[in-house]
Amino acid sequence: MSKALYRKYRSKSLDEVIGQSHVTDILRRSLEQGNVAHAYLLTGPRGVGKTSIARILAYEINKLPYDDEGNNLDIIEIDAASNNGVEDVRDLREKVRIAPVAADKKIYIIDEVHMLSKQAFNALLKTLEEPPAHAVFILATTDVDKLPATIISRTQRFTFRAISPADAVTHLKSIAEKENIKINDDALALIATRGDGSFRDSISLLDQLRGLADSDTVITRELIEESLGLAPTATIEQLLTAYEAKDLKTIVELLDASERNGLQSTVIMSQLITAVREQLVDKPQFIPLLDQLLDVSKSSQPSIKLLTVLAAHAVPKPKSVALAAPAPTISAPVAELAKQATKPKPHMPAPKPAATKPAAPAPTPAPAAPTTSGSDFNLDWAQLVEYTRSNYVAIYSVLQKCTPEVEGNTLRLYTGTPFWKRKLDDTKHRLNLVDALIKTGAGDLVIDTVGTPPPPKDETAAAVAAIMGGGEEVSVGE
Repeated sequence: MSKALYRKYRSKSLDEVIGQSHVTDILRRSLEQGNVAHAYLLTGPRGVGKTSIARILAYEINKLPYDDEGNNLDIIEIDAASNNGVEDVRDLREKVRIAPVAADKKIYIIDEVHMLSKQAFNALLKTLEEPPAHAVFILATTDVDKLPATIISRTQRFTFRAISPADAVTHLKSIAEKENIKINDDALALIATRGDGSFRDSISLLDQLRGLADSDTVITRELIEESLGLAPTATIEQLLTAYEAKDLKTIVELLDASERNGLQSTVIMSQLITAVREQLVDKPQFIPLLDQLLDVSKSSQPSIKLLTVLAAHAVPKPKSVALAAPAPTISAPVAELAKQATKPKPHMPAPKPAATKPAAPAPTPAPAAPTTSGSDFNLDWAQLVEYTRSNYVAIYSVLQKCTPEVEGNTLRLYTGTPFWKRKLDDTKHRLNLVDALIKTGAGDLVIDTVGTPPPPKDETAAAVAAIMGGGEEVSVGE
C-alpha cells in the first residue's frame, strides 16, 4: 500500500518545516541552550504543522533520531477528541508519575486538547502546574478560545500561521517534481487556493488529482475545475463583468447554465469571494458585493440568494412618484417658515364642548380633490398623500385625516383636532409638507392649518352646528 503524500513528505526536523520560522527559530535556540519547558501549547489553523512540530520537539528534547512510526515508549500521543473524559485524564495523572523507560523525559502530546471536558481540564490543571521533573506536556489545538485561561497560563504558547499561497505553491511544486506529477503552475496555484492555507489539505488534494496526469497529459487548471466541480474561471469573470455592467440577462443566463451543469451555488459563491478579494484594491466598488456574498451560505435557498445578490445591483431602484415638476427652489413660503422656526407657536385653544351633546367624531376622509376657490395652483391631493406615504410617513398619517381646501394661494387643512394641527405646525413636518407640495407640482402654496373639522356647507346645518357648539357636516342615507 502506497503512503499518502502528506505523510510521506511530513517534516522530520525543525529545518524542514516551511512557513513557521517564527516558531522553529525560538524552539531551536531554546533546545541549544538546554532550556526545556514543562508544557508547550501549539495553536493555529489546521494542517500547518502543529502535530509534526510536536513530534519533532519530543524527539529533539530526548536527543533521539526521529521515528516516523512513533514506536518510542516514552513519547505518548493522546487524541483528546476520543479521550476527553475525566477518567482518561486521571489515568494519565497516575501514569505520568512513572519514570521514563529509556529516555530523559516522558513526553505527552495531547492533540486537539480543546476537546477535553471541563472536568478533564480541572483534573489536568494540577498536573500541569506541578508536573514531575521527568514529564513534558505538548498540547496542540485549532481552537485556543475553548481552552481555560488557567491552562494557557501554565504553558509556553506558540501561535502558528496559515501557509502563504507562495510557500504552498513552492512546496507543492517540489513534491510534484519528486513524484513525477506533470502539472503547470496555474494548476498548482489553484490547489494552493483550495487548500486555504493548509499544507495537509493542499498536499492531499495534489495526491487526489495526480491520477489526472499521464505520460501525455499535464494537469491544468481546467482539468482541476472539472474534476472538483468548480465553475470555470471564465464563468466567474463573466459574472463579475455582468455585475459591473448591471447586465441582468447575462447574470441569469450564466447562473442557469451553471445550475444545469450541476455546479453548487455555494461553490460559485466561494469562487466569487476569492476573485473579488483579489481585485478589491483596484475595484473598491466590489466591497458591498463581498459583504453580501457572505450571506449566501447561510440561506436555506443559496441558489436564489446568489441570484438576488448579483441581480439586485442590476435592477434600478423604483421611484416613489414620477413627476415632471421642475427642480425645487427655495421659495418665499419656505424662507418665511424657516425664519419663523424659532418663534414660539401661538396656542390654539380647543373648541368648547357642546352644551347638550358632544360633537360627532370626524370621519377619516378618503383622499379626494380639494375644494378650490379662485386658485391657479394645481394640487392633486391623492398624489400628494401618496408621495408622503413613500417619503414622509410621519405626516402621511395626518394628511389622511385632513380635509383640504385651496383658496387663492392658500392651502387650508382642516385637521379635525388640535392634536393633529400641532403635529402639522411642527417646523420639521411643515418643511416636509412644503417639500412634498413642490415635488408633486402643487407649487408654493401657503399652508393654513385649522384644528377643527371643516364647517358645514349647508346654511341650515351651519346654524344648527352653531347652536350645538360646533360639529361637521355628514351625509345620512335615507
